[in-house]
Amino acid sequence: MSRTLTQKVPCSLWKLGRLNHVAIAVPNLEKAQSFYKSVLGAQVSGTVPLPEHGVYTVFVELGNTKLELLHPLGEKSPIAGFLQKNKAGGMHHICIEVDDLKAAMTELKEKKIQILSEEPKIGAHGKPVIFLHPKDCDGVLVELEQA
Repeated sequence: MSRTLTQKVPCSLWKLGRLNHVAIAVPNLEKAQSFYKSVLGAQVSGTVPLPEHGVYTVFVELGNTKLELLHPLGEKSPIAGFLQKNKAGGMHHICIEVDDLKAAMTELKEKKIQILSEEPKIGAHGKPVIFLHPKDCDGVLVELEQA
């Protein structure tokens, strides 16, 4: 007797969208910018400070998504702590767009997924974002961004 894999997915009030970016913590922002621009030939943005998040950001444009290069800004930067544990840098988080961030937050809380802030913050693209705890996401820090 075979089971069919076409189970119905429960209806949500929100929808998961496209991968917006993969964020990489880097110990040397200028060196990383140069690598993506000069070695790989990518279009690389200027450095933007985001003091409310404790980071400097640089975006590397790819055909279908972006890379976000992160470097610590200030002593309380979460990226500083990440780089202390990962001296060479590495993948920090992934960002996925959602069509209704507030509805996503409500449903994720009901499903016992830990959200790292009570309210969304404005992210690097000027849109509301939240982060989901890595322990609830198979070890990956997941950022959800309002599309």
